[in-house]
Amino acid sequence: MDLFESRSAISTFLFAKSPVEAVDLAFVFCSPTLSSIVPAIALYHAGMTPRLLITGAGTAIDGSPEWSLYRAHAVAAGVPASAILVETTARNSFENAAFGAAMIEKELGWRSVRSIAVCAKPFHMRRAIMTLRQHIPAEVRLVAQPPSDPGDLAADTWWQTPEGRRRIFAELGKISAYALKGDLSDV
Repeated sequence: MDLFESRSAISTFLFAKSPVEAVDLAFVFCSPTLSSIVPAIALYHAGMTPRLLITGAGTAIDGSPEWSLYRAHAVAAGVPASAILVETTARNSFENAAFGAAMIEKELGWRSVRSIAVCAKPFHMRRAIMTLRQHIPAEVRLVAQPPSDPGDLAADTWWQTPEGRRRIFAELGKISAYALKGDLSDV
């Protein structure tokens, strides 16, 4: 396998994306910047999801908790607060998935959630899906909906900068660590 094929294989694996479709819930993995909420807001405004679940207790770029920045942005964009569930304690992807899935079961019940749009950074999408799959019923369909933000790493350019390469190889390492702990499921 040459360098081009290796980069292509990494991109294909990490940067999962599904066609847009109607779902029962948009599940948003927070990060310090806002781009991951954008697909969820778009789905809501298109009438393709009735609710959002925002999860993440990290620190956003403005110093606030990620969930708070994401929720405020969604509400400012016209999503009613009543359509937003917020999980405020998760500090990593495993906790996002575990705590978010528990909230879905408690607040909505799995009978009313048969499909989920997974909204996460493009390069983080594979781990987000594989981690979430570990915590939700097998019959729930997962739809990868990453943002298309120019500030995020892209599948066709990540290798062009040292920072891009560092972040991608760190993500591959995190997938390996999660897999060794048994925190991932096949998708």
